[in-house]
Amino acid sequence: MPRPIAARRQQEILHRIDVAQTVSVEELAEVFGVSRETIRRDLKSLAALGRLDVVHGGALKRAAGEPPFAERAKENAEGKAAIGRRAAAMVEDGMVVLLDSGATTHEIAVALAARRPKDLTVLVTSLGDALTLVRAGVKVVVLGGEVDADDEATVGPDVIAALPRYRIDLAFVGIGGLTAEGDVTVFLRVAAETRAVMLDVARQGYLVADSSKFGRAGMARIAPKRPPAGVVVDVAPPAKLAVALARKGLACIIAIES
Repeated sequence: MPRPIAARRQQEILHRIDVAQTVSVEELAEVFGVSRETIRRDLKSLAALGRLDVVHGGALKRAAGEPPFAERAKENAEGKAAIGRRAAAMVEDGMVVLLDSGATTHEIAVALAARRPKDLTVLVTSLGDALTLVRAGVKVVVLGGEVDADDEATVGPDVIAALPRYRIDLAFVGIGGLTAEGDVTVFLRVAAETRAVMLDVARQGYLVADSSKFGRAGMARIAPKRPPAGVVVDVAPPAKLAVALARKGLACIIAIES
């Protein structure tokens, strides 16, 4: 249990983040007259209780997230599997591939395990993807970090810090929703930050989204420094969404042709 003074400080931190949506370590240290390390410990404690998300230099208000992984895996399972096969077909021998965690990207891992391209290296955050691939004889690198209990995947600043250290040919990144305006979204700011870096560090970065994501919106926009190479979908999106994606320079790679 936190000491009374620490408990009051943490309650005030929660109040501030509820109002402003974000706080910085430097600002909080100055406000409370304590060290930055003390504030970092406060934020870590609050994150462990599920009250906020720690990011580089501060913390963000925790938003409502996606449904549990098991539910997402069942939703449009056929479409996700088709995306997995189509994305895996883009992988060539000798490549270094980065897989984001998620139900759709897991299907890419399954398809790659079946194909087994020669001299393939796959970087993953998902422990399940790592097991699927390594059991098929694929070389796997797991990016370190705190493990999210639902996705059973590493998350947070350690993952973000590790990404630029690797030479990556292709990255496949999952999303929470594609709005009618063509915005690419997820449900947590830290997830949006991680996925933006994943896209930026790869020679070619692709989004993957089955049709259950069409018209869905998360609270955080994925904003890489350069546009993704495309988005792999199971079926063609509705006309309005297709036009919006085209305006943003996002080509659709359709897994199930009509």
